[in-house]
Amino acid sequence: MSTDFRSARVALGARLRELRAEVGVNGKDFADRIGWQRSKVSRLENGKQTATEADVDAWAAGAGVPGQAADLRSRLKGLESQQRSWRRQLAAGHRPVQYRYVVEYQRTATMRGYEASVIPGLFQTPGYARHLIEANTALMRSLRDTEAAVAARMHRQEVLYEPGKLFRVLLWEAALHVVVCPREVMAAQLDRLVGLIGMSTAELGIVPLGAPLPLTPRHGFWIFDEERVIVETVNTELSYDSAHDLALYGRAWDGLNTAAV
Repeated sequence: MSTDFRSARVALGARLRELRAEVGVNGKDFADRIGWQRSKVSRLENGKQTATEADVDAWAAGAGVPGQAADLRSRLKGLESQQRSWRRQLAAGHRPVQYRYVVEYQRTATMRGYEASVIPGLFQTPGYARHLIEANTALMRSLRDTEAAVAARMHRQEVLYEPGKLFRVLLWEAALHVVVCPREVMAAQLDRLVGLIGMSTAELGIVPLGAPLPLTPRHGFWIFDEERVIVETVNTELSYDSAHDLALYGRAWDGLNTAAV
């Protein structure tokens, strides 16, 4: 069993435990309520057993919140994909990961994104992308395939010229000042952002430093067609598709958008 799968299953178990706790009954009484063995309740809550759809439906009903069944089924469906470690994804280098994003972007019609410290790959110049990929290769100690990865990242940008698509991207102003490459490369990168003005498929908003904000900038995230959210951390890529998480990240994007120019 992969570490990613195990972590996601533990997270689902924690959510099940929360719902039981909200009812105010212990594990034994909850098991009696839904006609299970006490050991099954314990295994599910502690991520020792993989639940079925019937299990989470019964759990939601037993907790008196049948409306939570859809969210629990969504979490169950996402066990395999919810967390994907970068170490495992980059085992064959950066190029395969970049081409996976090419496919994901091609099948996306509308995207809302936010980045706090980096220009997103969709808008990167080859020079800027090259320095980022080299730095990440050194950090992750992964296979070095920089030029192939840069080419794949540039290929991803072809979606910007496809009619019917819309990419609404917010950047915290700090991302324009983080110098992760030589200054002349950064200057070209900033010029690239200016070139986005007027494109029908791209909207770029800058959240100014010092602007009053309804929430702290925190981490970057991407909402694909209001169906899935992708969050990247240093070691993991997280994917969420529950109604609760989509609404939460949607509100976060809306809040940042109110401060953007």
